[in-house]
Amino acid sequence: MNPFLDTLLDTPLDDTYRGVPPGEPAVALRAVASRGWQPRTGNMALPVLTMDEAAFDHNVERIFGYARSHGAALAPHAKTPMSPQIVQRLLDAGAWGATVANLQQAAVLLRAGVRRLMLGNEIGGAASGARLGKLLAAYPDARMLMFADSAATVSALAAAAAQAGRAVEVLVEIGGGRAGARDDTAVAAILDAVAAHGDKLALAGVATYEGAVATSDPAATAQNIAALMQRAARAFGQVRALAPQAPLVFTAGGSAFFDHVVQAATPLLAQDGNAQLVLRSGAIFFHDHGAYERALKAMDARAGFQVDGQARQAAADFRPALRLWGEVLSRPEPGLAICGFGMRDVSYDQDLPVPLAAYRDGAPLAGWDPAGRVTRLNDQHAFLAVAPDSALAPGDVIEFGISHPCTCLDRWRVFFGLDADGRVQSAYRTFFG
Repeated sequence: MNPFLDTLLDTPLDDTYRGVPPGEPAVALRAVASRGWQPRTGNMALPVLTMDEAAFDHNVERIFGYARSHGAALAPHAKTPMSPQIVQRLLDAGAWGATVANLQQAAVLLRAGVRRLMLGNEIGGAASGARLGKLLAAYPDARMLMFADSAATVSALAAAAAQAGRAVEVLVEIGGGRAGARDDTAVAAILDAVAAHGDKLALAGVATYEGAVATSDPAATAQNIAALMQRAARAFGQVRALAPQAPLVFTAGGSAFFDHVVQAATPLLAQDGNAQLVLRSGAIFFHDHGAYERALKAMDARAGFQVDGQARQAAADFRPALRLWGEVLSRPEPGLAICGFGMRDVSYDQDLPVPLAAYRDGAPLAGWDPAGRVTRLNDQHAFLAVAPDSALAPGDVIEFGISHPCTCLDRWRVFFGLDADGRVQSAYRTFFG
């Protein structure tokens, strides 16, 4: 095991971390299962964020099976959990590498032993290039592929290469709605800039992100992604002309529209014969009860999730793995329950959390109103609308599903893995900075 990861597992968890009961003696990450914690019983400090270990493993198996059936590789976006432990599990499952959003995330994963990374974002200017150069110099055995969508970005990457003392690999980013070259003229300017810097830079392929051109209209989204992929294909041809023998990367793919990417890129790369399609999906491993649940239902509507030539039901194949556990604090009105969590604990940018089950003394609560819903959040309070005669009372524990894993996990320094009996079997440190 990498020394950083080994040391990480010795991190003492004490009651400065959410979830750890106040006054509980510290326990090492690696020994957390010995405490027998079970959030539904109330023997953890609430709120607490947990991951269903079996659901996570199931999702890993499903998306890796999908990728293998299409000849694609996976470089999961580490920004979703920013947990070296999770990234290592995905590498052990066969990931090509990992994707990061910035240099801080890259530094964390390099220290954790990851040696193939993509930075799925622009590097910035000269100062950022200097920081990249120092990082690459510190890890001479690491391979990091960098996005570029302008000659200015290329110059920053060349400065990084000069400081690192080795070439930087460049992915020409094609985009719409966010970063990325917008037309063939912009692509030509990037390629000219790369050529002008000689052996400091090496063309590694093409990158894009289809989610940036999505809209609320499925037909318009499909058209936008198809147009984006056509531009990316043209750019790939331009890169190939300048690097005729190099093994290239074509990378795209979030967790909502990766089927569009595979459909468009597979014929192109099969014809090329010396390129790898790398999907950067990250949230898919955690799934959810909101944004990605809807995204996979939409994928099923277009029969997009095909494995070994057979259409499968993605919405049924993937399982939401994350849960937020909160305690009822107050029943101030007949139709209202106040729960002890809020915006500092759970994502709310796309949907509010969804109540799934209620427990009293660790047992399912009889007479609980399953139609209850969260109507709003304060910093530390959730407003749960319930039937006036709901059996909920202060002290009851409610299990919630979440929407958008990326903006939920980043609120937690530690989240906990649960076994099939709902007991804590593992703890995962996050490094969001």
